[in-house]
Amino acid sequence: GIDNMNDYYDVDLKYARLGGLELFDKFTFARGDISDKFLVMKVFKEYKPHIVVNLAAHAGVRYSMENPDIYIRNNIMGFFNILEGCRHNPVDHLVYASSSSVYGSGKKVPFEESDFVDSPLSLYAASKRSNELMAYAYSHLYGIPSTGLRFFTVYGPMGRPDMVYFRFADEYFAGEPVRIFNNGGFEYDLYRDFTYIDDTVEGILRLLNNP
Repeated sequence: GIDNMNDYYDVDLKYARLGGLELFDKFTFARGDISDKFLVMKVFKEYKPHIVVNLAAHAGVRYSMENPDIYIRNNIMGFFNILEGCRHNPVDHLVYASSSSVYGSGKKVPFEESDFVDSPLSLYAASKRSNELMAYAYSHLYGIPSTGLRFFTVYGPMGRPDMVYFRFADEYFAGEPVRIFNNGGFEYDLYRDFTYIDDTVEGILRLLNNP
């Protein structure tokens, strides 16, 4: 695994997760940033992975408007380096995290993979849509089997502390009004899909050997 262990949120939580992974005999951790191409190529060359699961990215829609440079560096340049690693060290399958944010302001529900998704509403969404297009191009040009997963608000133990469900719970139990952004319009804004972490992991595992 590769992670830069940045302080976007509680670093202790990140190390707690890492501690759980280190219980597995075959797990190896390299602290670093996927935007460092030298590091990424070194890891590919040394470990020669057959399957790559890229979940590394800077998350958060609002934060992307305040810190755009980070999203270009991590989400686009970092993913480019992963693709280059797969290109020069052929893999059986690349599975990567896209996002439900790519659907933008689409009014048609439920969403489908075939929906038109070229109108992102944030730089974060644009970076994830860029990942999909980059992966498609590399798959076409270099024969890299790849699958992008548009996750919908993954929740569960050890989840990111800035996720809205934590705030909803805190406000509810404190007897405070539960705040909903975007004016809380009932027609569109009060419907949200959440996916439990165990279901997300199961989905990834089922895909690994099915490029």
